[in-house]
Amino acid sequence: MSSDLSDARLKLRERLGAGARYDSPAAPVAELRYARLGTAYFARKLNELSDDELACPSLVPGWSRRHVIAHIGFQARALARLVEAARLGRAQEVLEEPDAQNEDIDVGASLPAHALRYLFKHSQVHLDVEWRDLNATGWRAEVEPLAGGLVGIGQTPWLRASEIWLRAVDLDNGASLLDFPSDVVDRLLEEAAEAFALRGLPFSLALKPTDRPGSIVIGAGENMVSAPAADLLRWLTGRGVRHGLVVGGRIEDPPFWPQPASGVLA
Repeated sequence: MSSDLSDARLKLRERLGAGARYDSPAAPVAELRYARLGTAYFARKLNELSDDELACPSLVPGWSRRHVIAHIGFQARALARLVEAARLGRAQEVLEEPDAQNEDIDVGASLPAHALRYLFKHSQVHLDVEWRDLNATGWRAEVEPLAGGLVGIGQTPWLRASEIWLRAVDLDNGASLLDFPSDVVDRLLEEAAEAFALRGLPFSLALKPTDRPGSIVIGAGENMVSAPAADLLRWLTGRGVRHGLVVGGRIEDPPFWPQPASGVLA
């Protein structure tokens, strides 16, 4: 399988020629693939919506579809700045014009429909170019974002992948967690469970995927919840219940996750 993939890549490079850009061998291959697949999926669901439909509510509490699109665009810009900083050997993210005007979700959501669509397309192209231009040293770097802390540049493809797959569902236009790659579902399920523990929510759950081995325990694991992994993820992230969910005991529906936040990397 690995040999077949290497041969396919070699043939692709021969077809594209010497001027084409390629990811560094040090880049996280799987995470980049999931980020790009998620981008294509989000773009397809966005393109199915008319301009008037962008103003309709999304699944995110308090957000319209316009807010979701603006958020996704601004996240790509912020990630691109982090990757650019690593490429240039900087230790901190730098915000320059025209981005410095105001990356506020409410302001972004008020853009004309064509500008909002352009924000999504242009920001993603910029991010992808920065990823492709990054060398091995850059992929190992850590950069301080504007909000503080440190972000490992090798984490940026997953930060994008996890956000854009879930926000495609949040457009509330027929996207389904059943469409997600299985590895994305599994990793998001683990992260959603970890978020419960970090937020100190009073849940005691044992999550049992019916289509996977093993289980995930939250708290003392007193109440069993079983369903296919994608349906567990939908319920655990506050995006609704499907008929296949089996709940043992009295359990409140979990709150929405991840919560809308002012920081695009939150």
